[in-house]
Amino acid sequence: MTQPPIRPSDGELAILRVLWDRGSATVRDVHSELSRNRDMGYTTVLKLMQIMVDKGLATRDESTRTHVYRAAQGEAPTQACLLDDLLQKAFQGSAASLVVRALGRGRATDAELDEIQALLARLKEGRK
Repeated sequence: MTQPPIRPSDGELAILRVLWDRGSATVRDVHSELSRNRDMGYTTVLKLMQIMVDKGLATRDESTRTHVYRAAQGEAPTQACLLDDLLQKAFQGSAASLVVRALGRGRATDAELDEIQALLARLKEGRK
């Protein structure tokens, strides 16, 4: 039986995004990437990545002098875990409320709206 995804903190999620994009990275790689958008010290990134290994969010290859980290869970399961949490906390479990609020903000592109319509059509077709 697989374990449910672990819900990362905001800082851990930023690190996971780098790991998902790169596949694997050293602390220096992650720090360099994160430093482009925010002020984050090297030792802070190192400590967060060590904690992430302990929590099961990342793995560490110690076979070389420079340790290489990888995400231990995929992006989709992590997003699903975060979405489920948001759905329960903010929308009392109502997917419709979440979608209405998200789309009502007017930020979806025409292509995204087409993709959403196609998904809704598939879901309706699957219920027949």
